[in-house]
Amino acid sequence: MDLVYSRALEQDRRDVLTTLSDWVAETFGVTPKDEALYARALTHGSHGSDTYERLEFLGDRVLGLVVADWIYGRFPKDAEGQLSRRFNNLVSGETCADVGRAIGLSARLRLGKQALDDGAYDSDNVLGDAVEALIGAVFLEYGLEAARSFIQKRWEPLLDVQRSARRHPKSELQEWAAAHNRKPPVYEIIDRSGPHHAPRFRIKVSLGSAGEAEADGKSKQEAETQAAAALLKKLGHS
Repeated sequence: MDLVYSRALEQDRRDVLTTLSDWVAETFGVTPKDEALYARALTHGSHGSDTYERLEFLGDRVLGLVVADWIYGRFPKDAEGQLSRRFNNLVSGETCADVGRAIGLSARLRLGKQALDDGAYDSDNVLGDAVEALIGAVFLEYGLEAARSFIQKRWEPLLDVQRSARRHPKSELQEWAAAHNRKPPVYEIIDRSGPHHAPRFRIKVSLGSAGEAEADGKSKQEAETQAAAALLKKLGHS
């Protein structure tokens, strides 16, 4: 784990001494009626059976509706394809995970020992799912406008960035392969190192005779993304 992130996580752990209700109120602008609902939104499958999965399903749909309505009005000159690219960027797991990090979610997650040791507190998948689950919890208790308020506050800086945003490297590489009559890219782990609590992955992505590239990351998802970006650069598509 890099030093900057380690310090940020330690601050998050100190912040977790505040009650869950206080954190939800400060972060989402609502006072929980049922604190257990928000605890469930933070519970990974490795921790127990009462997990965030159903809430994540709901929150994903709420996020999609809010973002679609928002960008439709915000970018009136965009064609459908441009709107779709903006939408996909904004609701991606990576974007949701970035929001999760910004609100100090890592230290709030309820993880089993193995998931904790494996660094799930910084997994894009886990953080992104938990953010959507929390949106689902806010929606259930306070409705669409409360969820919209949180989303627009936290996604506003990201919305502006999307004006010139590219597609996600993995999606872009997939599209390149299809456009050039190639088989889909193949990702494989070629190395895993570091302690359980701070693993490092090295991923190789291959496109047959078109080329291959390798990259490192703190998670498989991050390493795959970096490898895809590296191969796109080799292909002159950067």
